[in-house]
Amino acid sequence: MSISDLFNSGFTTRNQDHFASIVSVAFSDNFISQEEKDFLERLAHNLDISKETYLQILKDYNSHPINPPISQEARIERLYDLVRMVYADHIKDTHEVTLLNKLVVGLGFQTEMASKVVSTSLKLASNKVDFETFQKEMNLLF
Repeated sequence: MSISDLFNSGFTTRNQDHFASIVSVAFSDNFISQEEKDFLERLAHNLDISKETYLQILKDYNSHPINPPISQEARIERLYDLVRMVYADHIKDTHEVTLLNKLVVGLGFQTEMASKVVSTSLKLASNKVDFETFQKEMNLLF
């Protein structure tokens, strides 16, 4: 096995675990709305998760380890990816904002800060800031 195979395998596994964590958060109220399902389908596509793997994760998301980021920087990186995805499809409706609030808490941000984190991150994404600017502005919240 080549080094690139190991990297691709690890990257794929990380994406699947990250996706399963998001599915777990979406299922936290024991229901996935059509809007959440649409978001998950776009997310799976953007994370290069096959339809078969997508369906398997939806069926048994608990089979993947939930590894919320330990560091603030890693949480901000994942948040940056998520909010850019919301804007990639030019979608930012109340359902996506509600799901994003749940995901922010699932990523390890404090519950009482979730709304502020979401509103700030969506504003930054709408301004199409780069990651460094996003990270700097998000760190100012804490």
